[in-house]
Amino acid sequence: MAHGTCKHQPTSIAKGTVILAPRGIAIDVITRYNLSMKVAVRRIGNSLGVLLPKATLDAWGLGEGDALELTERGLRPPARGGFSHQELDELRRSIAVAIIRRFTPREIRAQILANLRRWKRQGVWGAAYDEWRDIAAGEDDGELFEAMIGRDEKAIRLRQSAPFVGLLSKEEVRKLNEEAAG
Repeated sequence: MAHGTCKHQPTSIAKGTVILAPRGIAIDVITRYNLSMKVAVRRIGNSLGVLLPKATLDAWGLGEGDALELTERGLRPPARGGFSHQELDELRRSIAVAIIRRFTPREIRAQILANLRRWKRQGVWGAAYDEWRDIAAGEDDGELFEAMIGRDEKAIRLRQSAPFVGLLSKEEVRKLNEEAAG
């Protein structure tokens, strides 16, 4: 059976139909994967990530831009279909509102800058972090709050890379997640 140089090694595969390649060479086609397979961790830009077979994403009903859940047990599709992009942003916004209610702008800025310094040392950096660094280094509370809870496109984009994590307890974040899930 010809598999080419595929680096994804399924634990077992099901043979599909036999097709004829150019010059009449018969090739077995893999039509499904078992649930257990090895995927390599690779550098993707400034981050590390894994590439998943399209067949797996199709089976999960996921496409580009959709989210996966990463737990201590593994990577999986979101339960119950997950949040829509709008619902996810509302969750991020509710977390930001909770932070603004409990912490001073000075404390929020200190946490943002500490997280950004740590992430930069770890080699984790995105374009939005430059914007967050400039906002946190400034003294304009209105600009900080607009980025955290605004409803315009810029605020929504910045919240996708929010560096003010770590201010709320895990319990508080869990409660906000549960409230958002209904």
